[in-house]
Amino acid sequence: MSEATRSGGCQCGAVRFRIRGELGRPSICHCRMCQKQFGSFFSALVTAPDEGLEWTRGEPSYFQSSVNIERGFCKNCGTPLTYRHPGGLEIAIGAFDERDDLAPQIQVNYAYRLPWVDTIFDKPVHQDPDFYARQEQIISFQHPDHDTEIWPAEGLKI
Repeated sequence: MSEATRSGGCQCGAVRFRIRGELGRPSICHCRMCQKQFGSFFSALVTAPDEGLEWTRGEPSYFQSSVNIERGFCKNCGTPLTYRHPGGLEIAIGAFDERDDLAPQIQVNYAYRLPWVDTIFDKPVHQDPDFYARQEQIISFQHPDHDTEIWPAEGLKI
């Protein structure tokens, strides 16, 4: 097993993980169950090693979405975290602290994609500087993209 180590978790910090070892193939899935789990156009997942996954704070809650599939999420904030199937466990790419090198390498259930998903990135980019200035003033209550020794179970509140 490689010495590579990755960490990640949910928005509120109630569930955190650490993975030692090499990750598998990053993918996106267009099936309707993945769209619903992520509340999005598709899911983005990467295969976790058979051994090496450690839940360092809390653990996901699971919803059995089909006869052999369980989908893990944080019961406090709802962040989608895992996709468990007979072949193993996949982790949501967006839940990793560092994600830049986890670009999907394959699309799964492509026939079920939304008809306009192929062109969403062809749309104009929002360029209003006032909008972005307001965004910079937002104070995030989400868990930071690194492990913390202590974090409130419901996330940061002021």
